[in-house]
Amino acid sequence: MKSLYNCFTALLAFSILCLSCKSGMAQELKKEKKQDIVFGLNAYSFCDLMEAKDPRDKEQMYSLLNLLDWCDYQGIKALDPTGYFFPTYPKVPSDDYLANFKNRAHELGIAISGTGIRNNFASPDPKVRAEGVALAKQWIVAASKLGAPVLRVFAGAIPKGYEDNWEEPAGWMIECYKELLPMAEQYNVKIGIQNHGEMLQTAEQCLYVLNRVNSKWAGIIVDTGNFTTDDPYKDIQALVPYAINWQVKEFTDGYGGTTRTDYKKLVKIIKDGGYKGYVPVETLKVRGDFYDPFQRVENMLTQLNAALEAISTDKKQ
Repeated sequence: MKSLYNCFTALLAFSILCLSCKSGMAQELKKEKKQDIVFGLNAYSFCDLMEAKDPRDKEQMYSLLNLLDWCDYQGIKALDPTGYFFPTYPKVPSDDYLANFKNRAHELGIAISGTGIRNNFASPDPKVRAEGVALAKQWIVAASKLGAPVLRVFAGAIPKGYEDNWEEPAGWMIECYKELLPMAEQYNVKIGIQNHGEMLQTAEQCLYVLNRVNSKWAGIIVDTGNFTTDDPYKDIQALVPYAINWQVKEFTDGYGGTTRTDYKKLVKIIKDGGYKGYVPVETLKVRGDFYDPFQRVENMLTQLNAALEAISTDKKQ
């Protein structure tokens, strides 16, 4: 009987030890999940692939649902599914389609970090601007149904004849953004104002617009590849406190650029600025060069995560 009791005691002690180990492992996993910065993917990296149509039925050859599966395979934890890659764009997809996409992302443990539309709020034509506002309102609702916290809304190109009168089209933009604010609040979706190398090319211009929109329901999407200043890192640093989303590019000097982004410097600026959340990356095809988005995205995320790890290690020492 004593032998049996000792055996039972040993088994109980072993079980408690196992539970303790599991608890410790769970705590460690929990710590790992609580990263301040989580690098994700902007679907535009796969633009050509998702715009390709099957000649037989004009259906997408590669869809956002396919991209979700690839993100899962790569361990990518956040995706920005750009609005114009949904099959019905500019029309909002059906509720069933949106629910199916959201549920699939949830099953895979992939956050939807935002989405975006095409529009032109700097057009001199009031009809064009009004159409953009109407489209944005429809996609605010769609973003809400997807669980996307941000809708990326463009500013627009500098209209011809206004090159030396920037403030007038900027005023049109500001009024358009303001028109979206009540719906943004109603549906809990922030309006993302992005420096896209057109009307908004500097931190100063971004803040000029944001300060006049003057709402907690609007913020900046920092596009690291579209500042036209001598030192884009200064512009990035100035906008970190106002950032609600990102587009991290491989180059700091725009489409077809040659100046590679210093990832460690960039990540340090983001961390030191206090930003916490998802940071999507976007790779771009350069005309004439071979472009494999799968490889480019994978390489970029590997380098960014290595930079984040290096900075975290430096702080611990």
